[in-house]
Amino acid sequence: MLKIADLRLGFSVGERTLLAVDGVSFTISRGETFALLGESGCGKSATAQGILRLLPPAGRVAGGRVEFDGVDLLALPEAELRDYRGGRLAMIFQEPGTSLNPVLTVGRQIGEVLERHRGLRGDAARGQALALLRQVGIADPERRLDEYPFQLSGGMKQRVMIAIALAGEPELLIADEPTTALDVTVQAQILDLLAKLQVDRGMAMLLITHDLGVVARMARRIGVMYAGELVEVASREAFFSAPRHPYTQALFAALPEVSRRGAALATIPGQVPSLAAMPAGCRFAERCPQAMPVCRTQSPAWREVADGHVVRCHWQAPPATGEKAAIAAVDRSNPSEIPPQPLLAINALQVHFPIRKGILQRTVGQVRAVDGVSLAISPGRTLALVGESGCGKTTVGKALLQLIRPTAGSVRLAGHELVGADARRLRDARRLAQMVFQDPFASLNPRLRIGEIIGEGLTALAVGGKNAAGPRVAIAALLAQVGLPADAVDRFPHEFSGGQRQRIAIARALAVQPQLLVCDEPTSALDVSVQAQILNLLKTLQAELGVAYLFITHNFAVVEYLAHDIAVMYLGRIVEQGGAEEVLGRPRHPYTRALLSAVPVPRLDGGGQRIALAGETPSPAKPPGGCHFHPRCPKADARCREVYPAVVMSSATHAVACHHPD
Repeated sequence: MLKIADLRLGFSVGERTLLAVDGVSFTISRGETFALLGESGCGKSATAQGILRLLPPAGRVAGGRVEFDGVDLLALPEAELRDYRGGRLAMIFQEPGTSLNPVLTVGRQIGEVLERHRGLRGDAARGQALALLRQVGIADPERRLDEYPFQLSGGMKQRVMIAIALAGEPELLIADEPTTALDVTVQAQILDLLAKLQVDRGMAMLLITHDLGVVARMARRIGVMYAGELVEVASREAFFSAPRHPYTQALFAALPEVSRRGAALATIPGQVPSLAAMPAGCRFAERCPQAMPVCRTQSPAWREVADGHVVRCHWQAPPATGEKAAIAAVDRSNPSEIPPQPLLAINALQVHFPIRKGILQRTVGQVRAVDGVSLAISPGRTLALVGESGCGKTTVGKALLQLIRPTAGSVRLAGHELVGADARRLRDARRLAQMVFQDPFASLNPRLRIGEIIGEGLTALAVGGKNAAGPRVAIAALLAQVGLPADAVDRFPHEFSGGQRQRIAIARALAVQPQLLVCDEPTSALDVSVQAQILNLLKTLQAELGVAYLFITHNFAVVEYLAHDIAVMYLGRIVEQGGAEEVLGRPRHPYTRALLSAVPVPRLDGGGQRIALAGETPSPAKPPGGCHFHPRCPKADARCREVYPAVVMSSATHAVACHHPD
């Protein structure tokens, strides 16, 4: 169906064109999923954008062919390409926050595709749009259809993007990190949906992702990309059983997992070379532990190591044995011991948003985003807050920092009450607690250079005194800590990839040396090698400085590796919390068990059997009576429908709110 031959794409800088994609070739058959892997900045997204000719203004097609059913898309005039783009070919973009039109409702944006490619208007278009929102797991779709993107959580925006892409019933779907912002249950639901559509429609898919669990579940063939070139192409079985390129092996070695708890993750030294300074030989040579003199002078040719398995490497060694490198370290933390004086204590926190309607905007209801949450985090410990998208995790993080004013409850940070505090006391609290936001592009000022963004907190809170050299030295050290080059100081956010922008956001949060860091999906936009660097950095800072983390995430591999304690959230309330070993090893709430079963694992066997939850997550504007989880719970009975369960302690640290705990 799709044949890409010697595709070369670049970006104009003055009179030069710097190649971001250099001679990439691959094919995708009807109904097949081809996964494209690689670090942030390797050219994966540029390849996807080049197929649909959606490159930014400075982008240039330097050569090659992109044939779709025998038609060269690069040779079509723009008017004819519109019949393909959004219809026969569709794309799910990496950053839904910047891909959705902020001044159009969700319904209008889905309706544009339905009208242009399927001829649907009026009630027919609205009915189809509702069906699409239900397909991608959005609760209360009638209300969401008339809302704007800013009213949706990050995961919901990603699901809207998927609905828009599916609206044209594409034959080829290009999915650029389609499940990055989604929790594991919705991710499993979306992957099931995409797999079903492939069977029903014969739809092909180009899947760009850094989640090897998703690759193991979805892909038939995998291509590994580095610095604008493909370096390995293999079938799913060969890729996971015998990766051959040193770069591919390094990606596997960087995966966080529970067996590495207390050990530093293997990382890849250095970074992807810049477009302006591509090496002459193998582009991975400077970072490769197997590099030989020939690697630095001569670009390797393709060689076939097995049927359908090709690799671009001078090093000819036997296949990897599956052993993953790790640096030994000692984990001195004891998850069962909770110090008596927590750094952060949240008690019965509530955040309700009014629903207003009519000309007079009268309040007709409340969205109970957070409905009585109690948590405690001690110095030097990590509490992971997990749950489905829209359950209130991010709202908890913002409310404890008073970025959103709580409706009720108490938040005590280092013994000081923040709820109701005046501006001066909150300013002092900003020195103690910082936040890494979910969407790095939306949280960075596009008009400021990176040095100004990171230095803003240093100046505002007078960190490091008034010495002018102090901030400059501190900024350079922070950039090095998060794996960015020193020249990033004078560049703007739009000049970086998604993963690099996330590292900038982390550097900004760390700049004021906080005691508590609220991390809202801090590694969701990062590939596994950079994720390993960030997790190692966070773990090192915690060991050296005693920094505490509230880690909001849906990545259970990260939770297993980093968290001391876990709190599971559902529809604004905590349903289970305890030590990481207790919650992960002996989950007692049916919802926790379903979450864990939905985690995709980077293995050929695919892990255990998934527990499919019935129905959809209810809307926080209309939560069910009794236990909020009862409409989806296989154990629900009459008592569950009438009475919210009390908290049951199964140990000194393990609590569950359920009438029928496992």
